[in-house]
Amino acid sequence: MTRYRHTASGTASLHENHHATATGEAFALNVMKTAKIVYENMKFGEGPGQGPDGKVYVSDFYAFEVLRFDTQDWQAEVVAKIPQQPSGLGWLPDGRLLIVSMLDHKILRLETDGSLSEHADVSGISRGATNEMRVDPDGVAWVGNFGFDFYAELAADPNADPLFGPDANPPTAEIARVDPDGSVHEVAQGLRFPNGTVRLSDGTLVIAETCGSCLTAFDVDAGGMLVNRRVWADMSALGPNGVPIRPDGTCVDAEDAIWVTDPNHNRVVRLAEGGKVLDEVHTSQGCFAVALAGEDGKTLFCCTARTSNPNIAAHQRTGKIEIARVEVGLPGI
Repeated sequence: MTRYRHTASGTASLHENHHATATGEAFALNVMKTAKIVYENMKFGEGPGQGPDGKVYVSDFYAFEVLRFDTQDWQAEVVAKIPQQPSGLGWLPDGRLLIVSMLDHKILRLETDGSLSEHADVSGISRGATNEMRVDPDGVAWVGNFGFDFYAELAADPNADPLFGPDANPPTAEIARVDPDGSVHEVAQGLRFPNGTVRLSDGTLVIAETCGSCLTAFDVDAGGMLVNRRVWADMSALGPNGVPIRPDGTCVDAEDAIWVTDPNHNRVVRLAEGGKVLDEVHTSQGCFAVALAGEDGKTLFCCTARTSNPNIAAHQRTGKIEIARVEVGLPGI
């Protein structure tokens, strides 16, 4: 089992740590990091990203707000209220913010005057809540969904575990491509609770499949369809003692390594293609979303919470922002 050492101040603690892969091959992580808490009192943070203004934006699911953080003093301001629950965020080429409105399956656009407009309606593709979104520099958005009505199942049985319980067998979900003009296209099917989505330097799109314990890669063909599906990293035995990692949020760095949240084990791991663990950051509680940010792009921004269960998270403000410095920054910085 991986062992961690916490520091009283919450700043990064450093020591050498050894892991074994599923094949028994040993490798060393020379630097073990513990994130520092810089903001508290959220409900459940999701979809973090650094905007064109250099600020970090976060959706607070159950407060129905999009927050903007100044990374100098970590003060937050509300930039939008989303009554149907915000999630994924991204920016159009002109700097306007796109926001997933989960429960009504809309992509909203924050105008320069602060008003909200409908950018797209993905209800023809989304089943259950609309969720994560990746927006490319040209304004093309890739949007996932739960695949089933997760919230209705929990409302019917507050003790249920619709994703990982002994009888859980959640349906798969589709991916929508939303073009800059707001047109919507179904581009992939059969994903097992698609979550964090990143684009690599060669154009490969990589999507975390939470219920599949893997990162799945696609090429994007000339027509904008996702093709050549393949496993980029199998995480079915990458957790402590060989248990699965159930990936949630992700972000990519300048070396095309992907930071992946591991909420069940209070950490974020940096993976190379094939699943080799290159680094990890320990958080004070489960980490569900992550982004690289800061002037040099080397601050790992972690959204943590006690749980993602809405029966708890919607009523308790356990959400925190935690940060750690890392060696490789955002692409392009």
